[in-house]
Amino acid sequence: MKTEELDEKKELKENLSGIRHTLVVLSGKGGVGKSTVAVNLAVSLVERGYSVGLLDIDIHGPSIPKLLGIEKSMPIANQEGKMLPVISGGSLKVISIGFLLQRAEDAVIWRGPLKYGVIKQFLKDVSWGELDYLIIDSPPGTGDEPLSVCQLIDNADGALIVTTPQDVALIDVKKSITFCQKLNMPIVGVIENMSGFTCPHCGERIAIFKSGGGERMSAEMHVPFLGSIPIEKNITDGGDEGKPFVNGIDSDSDARNSFHAIVNQLLKEDGGSI
Repeated sequence: MKTEELDEKKELKENLSGIRHTLVVLSGKGGVGKSTVAVNLAVSLVERGYSVGLLDIDIHGPSIPKLLGIEKSMPIANQEGKMLPVISGGSLKVISIGFLLQRAEDAVIWRGPLKYGVIKQFLKDVSWGELDYLIIDSPPGTGDEPLSVCQLIDNADGALIVTTPQDVALIDVKKSITFCQKLNMPIVGVIENMSGFTCPHCGERIAIFKSGGGERMSAEMHVPFLGSIPIEKNITDGGDEGKPFVNGIDSDSDARNSFHAIVNQLLKEDGGSI
């Protein structure tokens, strides 16, 4: 390895040395609510008193700024030349390529090496400081971005896999599991999103995208299953308004309560995985 590469690797390791736990949110399928899960996980951890960073490495479709209502923000540099994350909700540290686009509709037309370079910069040249958790939101698939993170971070706690219940999603999500296994990335668990809908008028529960597929897949692939999140209107509304649904005051929200139960399983203090 060249001296320059060794120096960069050392600088990267030093910059991330203050981060206790790193969790990568993955899915082999787009549209399953992966970014929504990443945002609400980060906010849930902040609510519980942890110091948290959220890194959006979806270069071509960054949605984290919109989901948090901070899309008009801009990171700045400190005196050491490090980039300072945007602060959401008073303490959550956030970095996304979305902050650096002139317009939200601007397309990022980059090949692999450029994407690898900016992800490395987000890890090496952002002043993350001391964090209990760094949550990394990846784009769908098993391409450049998740591969770059797995190569750049040596000691990640593992991957959180998000799926929806129907077979067309599960086929692709299984690829994320085998991706992690081939790269020796631990799998923290699987979350089944959009798992059923309760009619607000009659109370009947309808499995719009089927139900239980994520749990069956987890058993088949021998990975932990963490729980299911139902479809609720407040999740969609919260995403459009930049208000994470876990912040809602509706104690009867099945989605909110289900998500908090999932976070309880994840936390080490409750005997969980991270």
